[in-house]
Amino acid sequence: MDMIKTFGEAGIIPVIVIEDIEKAVPLARALVKGGLPVLEVTFRTQCAAEAISKIKSEVPGARLVAGTVLGLEQLAAAREAGAQACVAPGFDQEVVRAAKALGMPFCPGVATASELSQALALGCKMVKFFPAESAGGVKYIKDLLGAFRWTGVRFMPTGGVNLSNVSDYLAVPEIVCCGGTWIAPKDAIAANDWTRIETLAADAAKLAKARKC
Repeated sequence: MDMIKTFGEAGIIPVIVIEDIEKAVPLARALVKGGLPVLEVTFRTQCAAEAISKIKSEVPGARLVAGTVLGLEQLAAAREAGAQACVAPGFDQEVVRAAKALGMPFCPGVATASELSQALALGCKMVKFFPAESAGGVKYIKDLLGAFRWTGVRFMPTGGVNLSNVSDYLAVPEIVCCGGTWIAPKDAIAANDWTRIETLAADAAKLAKARKC
């Protein structure tokens, strides 16, 4: 996967937490049908790898990304399950190097200029800015770009991004996409309300499309 190209075409990436494996496929179908095909399945639950595998085999058009990849075991599990890229909330040199050795596109998380410098030194072209709103939001990213724009780095802000502020983030050219949990709320998943999730995905997809126009 060309991570920057694929994430950029999507514009908004649903960050999903799957606790019940039976909900993985219908959730993914609703998101893809709504117009958001790139899905970040977080390794916050025991069934994350199984969810990635099931979605890959049963939901045509879904592009699977493993999220919250914090260590080498999770990296290996994501690869085995069929994830096409991995995202982390923090920066771990060992994991970045391992992903590179495996040929796995990897987007580490950063929240400071020092972490960004280290990520760039290891060849990372895109970073996850996390937790975006708490760490300073759009203004902080613009401040970082004042020093780092020349590197060509691209950002994926996640954490506190929602329908009310995502357009502000997407207005920054160096922001490839945004990740968000608001598209797949826990209460909707628990209620099997796939229609609501499809609608939320469609609303987000419209914003992402407007950014490209």
